[in-house]
Amino acid sequence: MGKDYYKILGIQSGANEDEIKKAYRKMALKYHPDKNKDPNAEEKFKEIAEAYDVLSDPKKRAVYDQYGEEGLKTGGGSSGGSGNAFHYTFHGDPHATFASFFGGSNPFDIFFASSRSRVFNGFDQEDMDIDDDDDPFSAFGRFGFNGINGVHRRHQESLHTRRKVQDPPIIHELKVSLEEIYHGSTKRMKITRRRLNADGRTMRTEDKILNIVIKRGWKEGTKITFPKEGDATPDNIPADIVFILKDKPHSHFKRDGTNMVYTANISLKEVGVSGNALGEKWRWVVARTGLSPCPVPKRKDQALCGCTVNIPTIDGRVIPLPCNDIIKPGTVKRLRGEGLPFPKAPNQRGDLIVEFKIRFPDRIAPQTRQILKQHLPCS
Repeated sequence: MGKDYYKILGIQSGANEDEIKKAYRKMALKYHPDKNKDPNAEEKFKEIAEAYDVLSDPKKRAVYDQYGEEGLKTGGGSSGGSGNAFHYTFHGDPHATFASFFGGSNPFDIFFASSRSRVFNGFDQEDMDIDDDDDPFSAFGRFGFNGINGVHRRHQESLHTRRKVQDPPIIHELKVSLEEIYHGSTKRMKITRRRLNADGRTMRTEDKILNIVIKRGWKEGTKITFPKEGDATPDNIPADIVFILKDKPHSHFKRDGTNMVYTANISLKEVGVSGNALGEKWRWVVARTGLSPCPVPKRKDQALCGCTVNIPTIDGRVIPLPCNDIIKPGTVKRLRGEGLPFPKAPNQRGDLIVEFKIRFPDRIAPQTRQILKQHLPCS
């Protein structure tokens, strides 16, 4: 004779959907192997899951009511190619049924709090219809939980399943070049993480490629978040994976927001003066001292010993920058619109700032020193 699913759940054959759920809730908690140490508890727990799996499904229940367990599982009762053609096989994992019903694989991972009634996964104890003798939580009273703070268990305790908490974010530093920030780029990062299988309990390891889109002009410190791509377990919410942009050191430029800074190193001989009386004297001095081999300008209004500095740009061009004035240490010149794009307006760009660094000679010959004293201005 086949199994009597109604008897297994302790209900009548005319039970409605709510009664079936209440019965499963009661019986599953009572015979859950984590709580019930009877040798037959595991098998009983599986029978309860199978009974609920059938009776909670209207189609399966209708076939079972008409043909019984044998007809449900073998398609018995059909004739002439018509009638029952339904074949049922229990998936065999009562824990998956339990996790699906209660929203977690371990309802006994609980904590106590002051309340008027005891609650389990959103269901008040009175709705669970559990007698004290069959109460799956009655064992806790024997361990001293019954009288916490002198409050009666049935009216002042609250049992909750531990709500899943998301793991802290997994943060990676993502180094990018200024060229990648200027043009925009996409990086592909391979991650390996654990994911849950369909049963909600076992896990597998899998690889995934994350495509990280870096938009033009993004600032250092920008966060790129991939929600819930971390490890998944039955008891957690996967962590977010967060990439934080970090500028790579550059051979030519330093970044200052949307501006870039370029340091131009020039020698003392390249420090220019305009073509005035002082310029004529300086030309005579450098000619006598040999400090500068700079050519005599072809036009009187050009700088006598000035220079033109070739300034590289982030997009590979070179901009000649004439320096006809005296260049003092700390002199700064600005090339408008040659910096990095604005993050919110990529068609607009910051500036390229040129800072001059003067290279002074390590030593000067005595005769040269004397000539400089005689002809250089005091201030």
